[in-house]
Amino acid sequence: MSLQNNIKIQHLLENWPTGQVATSVWLNKMGISRQLTRRYQQSGWLEAVGVGAYKRLKESIEWPGGVQQLSLEVHVGGPTAFSIKGTSHYVRLGKENIFLFSPLNERLPKWFTDFDWDNPIHHVRTSLLPKALGIGTYRHHNVQLKISAPERAILECLHLSPKEFDLLECYQLLEGQLTLRPDLMQQLLVACSSVRVKRLFLYMADKANLPVVQYLDKEKINLGTGDRSIVAKGVYNAQYQISIPKELADYV
Repeated sequence: MSLQNNIKIQHLLENWPTGQVATSVWLNKMGISRQLTRRYQQSGWLEAVGVGAYKRLKESIEWPGGVQQLSLEVHVGGPTAFSIKGTSHYVRLGKENIFLFSPLNERLPKWFTDFDWDNPIHHVRTSLLPKALGIGTYRHHNVQLKISAPERAILECLHLSPKEFDLLECYQLLEGQLTLRPDLMQQLLVACSSVRVKRLFLYMADKANLPVVQYLDKEKINLGTGDRSIVAKGVYNAQYQISIPKELADYV
């Protein structure tokens, strides 16, 4: 290997964050061509994760190191946004599901979906909320991730419920959110495309007596018309015209 290529691999390894996947696009930005990538692979410096994605030889990688390299409108949301910040209600005994949210038209690359991550990955493609509203960044496992703020994350949890996330756990998460920002919560509720999610949020926020409720302008939030059945044979709430699980209605 030439001196120039030795310098390039040294520079690459020094600037390659620990536990992070490197895509061909990222490697190209680092001045590493596809031909040179193959040479480094043959020399034992790196190994393929999938087509167009690599990791350092024998280095273990976790899902944040893969998500960070997705050049897509994808963010960590819903229950995962709470759990990685340590604010989830339950400690999972098994492998925790990871929820990634994106607009409807996004597709995760094959190298990401085919890789055997330690945690099950659930890609939720939805038009529930505008793609940038209530999304910030958070450093997790030495990786900078796009992540939902609590105001957005709780609506995403409700979007998953009750099929993919328990409604009672949603409520238990929500009742601990005493610092939800009224301005952002109002914007999200106005922009939210799901009548069911909005009604559930307002029902739960009222039930939990959250401080944010008194600042919301409900007249500007479109709650639609007619009943919504959240679960079969549920308890009917007349104010929000929803049928909810009895264990949620009775929960104190």
